[in-house]
Amino acid sequence: MTNFEQQKAKFRTQAGFIAALDQSGGSTPKALKLYGIPESAYSGDAAMMDLIHAMRTRIITSPSFNGDRILAAILFENTMDRSIEGRPTAEYLWEVKKVVPILKVDKGLEAEANGVQLMKPMPDLDKLLARARAKGIFGTKMRSVIKQANAAGINAVVKQQFEIARQIIAAGLVPIIEPEVDIHCPDKAAAEDLLKAAILVSLNELPEGDLVMLKLTIPSKDNLYTDCIKHPRVLKVVALSGGYSRDEANEKLARQHNMVASFSRALTEGLTAQQSDAQFNAALDKAIESIYQASKT
Repeated sequence: MTNFEQQKAKFRTQAGFIAALDQSGGSTPKALKLYGIPESAYSGDAAMMDLIHAMRTRIITSPSFNGDRILAAILFENTMDRSIEGRPTAEYLWEVKKVVPILKVDKGLEAEANGVQLMKPMPDLDKLLARARAKGIFGTKMRSVIKQANAAGINAVVKQQFEIARQIIAAGLVPIIEPEVDIHCPDKAAAEDLLKAAILVSLNELPEGDLVMLKLTIPSKDNLYTDCIKHPRVLKVVALSGGYSRDEANEKLARQHNMVASFSRALTEGLTAQQSDAQFNAALDKAIESIYQASKT
């Protein structure tokens, strides 16, 4: 079996969740601040990216972080291009930790229109996908945001996501489609009903053999996405924490059958640069175990 086939089999057969370690330029200062490093501690983007890579390296190299409970890790492009313990990050993740490497590929969000934020254009996507494939990346992630239960906006989000997903599939990778419904959306349940309907139409239009994953906000209506989870074109449906605390996200996720976590801030909650390695590893182990258990339902 190739690495790709082994990784696909891991998603199909193993319990676990995805660690989202893909904070990019805009969200990095906030992630570092939560980690105990204020903006006054560094100057410029290069220093900032060095610090966030050190944080991610500490997480990934921790004995608590491995493929027993973690299916995959989502990386920012800058992280993919760096090394961990002398090995390219994606190679280290798979060869040392048995964690599947996934790459965030979107370039951020457009201004809100029709109650949604579409993704900005990605003119160099084919080049990035070729580079990712060469580095051993299995799949990609791209995020849009839905803020209102607006059918036209939601249909536009899903159409854009699936158009780019086809490009990613053609490059030999598995896309994670992430149309996030903002947890503060005034009619979140109605937005999720519209989103599910649009996703199912697009899934049914995919050619046989094509596979995607879905990364969705934990729904207001429990088990809303069961039809998506069972769809033959879907490898996995994962949940974003969306601003909920880890305890709240875990509690909501545990009610969704066969939906697993893909948490970012909720995973790193409580980790700080000031902790000793023993404290850090214990805190990370506790976080991983709680998210793993919530993902097993």
